[in-house]
Amino acid sequence: MKRRNFIGYAGAGLSTAIFSTLVSHVEANAQSSGVSVQWLGHTCFLFTGGGKRILVNPFRTVGCTAKYRPPRVTADLVLISSQLLDEGAVDGLPGNPKLVFTPGAYEFQGMKLQGIATDHDRKGGKQFGVNTVWKWMQGGVNILHLGGAAAPISIEQKILMGRPDVLLIPVGGSDKAYTAEEAKQAIAVLNPKLVIPTHYRTQAADPQTCNITPVDDFLTLMQGTPVRRSSSDTISIKSGDLSDSTAIQVLTYKF
Repeated sequence: MKRRNFIGYAGAGLSTAIFSTLVSHVEANAQSSGVSVQWLGHTCFLFTGGGKRILVNPFRTVGCTAKYRPPRVTADLVLISSQLLDEGAVDGLPGNPKLVFTPGAYEFQGMKLQGIATDHDRKGGKQFGVNTVWKWMQGGVNILHLGGAAAPISIEQKILMGRPDVLLIPVGGSDKAYTAEEAKQAIAVLNPKLVIPTHYRTQAADPQTCNITPVDDFLTLMQGTPVRRSSSDTISIKSGDLSDSTAIQVLTYKF
């Protein structure tokens, strides 16, 4: 099915421009004000900056997300990595946000976005299909959200992804997302300035059905990389404040 048949899914329309050349970098605004990143649980984050609010991967509260609050926040644009319930549940979102969930190059209110297709499992996509990695620049910060990536990053994908200022990466494993070791390998490939781990076990999990591991398993594996633990679910980021070497930022969900 062609991309135009997907845009407008769940009743949300999106005016898009499809670019003939896929770009791997977007120029930063020299007068950027930065971006606020709020963790809403699992792989769901709200990015606020540059006059826009972008919501990524709203979920249904079941399994590993059972005790999180439904992420029904106001946003201008919603990006989802797949239509699985833990990263693509858009029912009940307030307002009329624009929605994109297929790979490709887009423009939204002057902002360029790139959706990059990767496998959502270790079987060439045969089990869970395509995962869409989202790349964009907001408030002068180059953001890369890997969604539910499970396969190694190819050379072609790395070219499209570039070097992110902020990388959001799954670390808890399962059949449809990176294990801690796989996440470490992807970080070595992408060399981000700041890593925000996602998709790991918290007290929100239903212990009978959730099979992902805690973030501490990943942090132990990444010994030697600076780790910042915030007591908040939100962090403000400016590109100029980031070190050139990789650091890890762990946010705290407010139950």
